[in-house]
Amino acid sequence: MFRIPHVKRAVWVAMAAALAGLMVSIGYLSVRIGQQSTRDEAQPADVILVLGAAEYRGRPSQVFRARLDHALELYKRKLAPQIMTTGGAGGEPVFTEGGVGRSYLIGRGVPPEAIVVETEGESTVHSTTLAGEIMRRMGLNSAIVVSDGYHIYRVKKMLQSRGLKAYGSPRKEQKPEPLRDRWNYVKQAVGYLLWRVGVGV
Repeated sequence: MFRIPHVKRAVWVAMAAALAGLMVSIGYLSVRIGQQSTRDEAQPADVILVLGAAEYRGRPSQVFRARLDHALELYKRKLAPQIMTTGGAGGEPVFTEGGVGRSYLIGRGVPPEAIVVETEGESTVHSTTLAGEIMRRMGLNSAIVVSDGYHIYRVKKMLQSRGLKAYGSPRKEQKPEPLRDRWNYVKQAVGYLLWRVGVGV
């Protein structure tokens, strides 16, 4: 009976240590994600991979359009012969993010045959996994990852875990918001840790 308080104390100490370790990991990853978010590593690759974002009745949102425009710029610089757009329906009964991205790029002069589309991804992990599988089937070994800066670290790690080379190239932001960005770094750090233990978000 006298050992119970000691056992409880040991459990609380272990929980506190685990929580402290988690916070340190999140802090460390947030710094790494922040460093990656402003780094443009664009270089010749097999494909430009554009992460999907919201679309509205067949039209890309402002964020998605900025990603697509940046991918188009890289394509015109001949850094890759193909662009892959990603993203599923997201509750939309007719359109998918990947399909909307494809239509947008075709409307700006990219040949349809130069665009690869992934239209089933329901999350970052799902879309990246499907994109990696498409790349494997097509014999593509490297990608320039285009997304918001805070997104790129996690996507790169997921592609690299599949044996692929990945280079980050964040889309241009009109008005950087430091507080919002820091919060996004923390969320992406948590998402990365969840992915490492098998939880896809």
